Amino acid sequence: MKFLAITLIVHDGRKSTNERFREVVDNAVLAEELGFDGFGVGERHERPFISSSPPVVLSHIAARTSRIRLFTAVTTLSLLDPVRAYEDYATLDHLSDGRLELIIGKGNGAAQAQLFHVTADDQWERNREGYELFRRLWREDKVTWEGSFRPSLTDAETWPRPLQQPIRVWHGSATSKESVDLAARFGDPLFSANVTNPIEPYAELIAYYRERWAHYGHDPADALVGAGSAGYYAARTSQEAIETYRPIFQARLETFKRYGVPPVFHSLEDAIDRSSILVGSPQQIIDKVLRYHERFGHEVMHLHADADGLTDGQHRAALELFQAEIAPALRKEIPSRPFPGGLS
Repeated sequence: MKFLAITLIVHDGRKSTNERFREVVDNAVLAEELGFDGFGVGERHERPFISSSPPVVLSHIAARTSRIRLFTAVTTLSLLDPVRAYEDYATLDHLSDGRLELIIGKGNGAAQAQLFHVTADDQWERNREGYELFRRLWREDKVTWEGSFRPSLTDAETWPRPLQQPIRVWHGSATSKESVDLAARFGDPLFSANVTNPIEPYAELIAYYRERWAHYGHDPADALVGAGSAGYYAARTSQEAIETYRPIFQARLETFKRYGVPPVFHSLEDAIDRSSILVGSPQQIIDKVLRYHERFGHEVMHLHADADGLTDGQHRAALELFQAEIAPALRKEIPSRPFPGGLS
């Protein structure tokens, strides 16, 4: 199994914007130091996130690291001009020496409708059309194309040409079959959000992905799945982990209440029992990931890159414990294919 650390760059005001960005870059450096396989930066365009420009953040991370794969999590392709997105990410691909991977999705949040005039009625079509053009731009030196949401192209050339031929693009999956079908159609990997709800709806979408994968004529053995997690904190005993993490979880419930979002899990114990949150002793976390793997068959998973209310010391100690005891056991139990670029 391979492991990513991912951030949406939540900004709660406890640190300045400048400090928060520097913290993200430092967390990426730490992730590489500790042996994570990838680091991801999300894309959001509303409070409380400041992750509106992943290629800029990832470019700085690329300059501070040398091995770790760099992920977008996700690139909201429904909001972007595919030509401009291609130019940004082809450039980043070179600056990172070919370490870039994209996870694309339609995006969410009310602000995008106001900022980009993208609505629930057209976001899926924009995502599909944008991706179809994006993948052609990545693969073809000249592109002639016509669609519904941007001006047509005639023998268009885009520069720079990318380093990776082609780049690997994952499709983020949370609630809808459209992204799942798009991934299966093009033979691309799927990354399940696996954060907000119990396991069942995510398992159903992954099963649908495998069904559609076979429908489009792909070898079932080639399907590749990743999955997220809703939080992480490991300690030597479950009692210590729960005691430390409880106020963090309660603060999360208060945030949901403040924004008018009804919680799915009403206590930390409920979340540990029914959600993908990973809080407990190393063996408890290993057992839980293996239980999810039985339903998902995933080879890649992500942890939150941010401290999320932990002290810097607690955060680092938990990540060190993950890499020392949890990751080795999961890598042994769950084989995974090499990442591009020769990383095992």
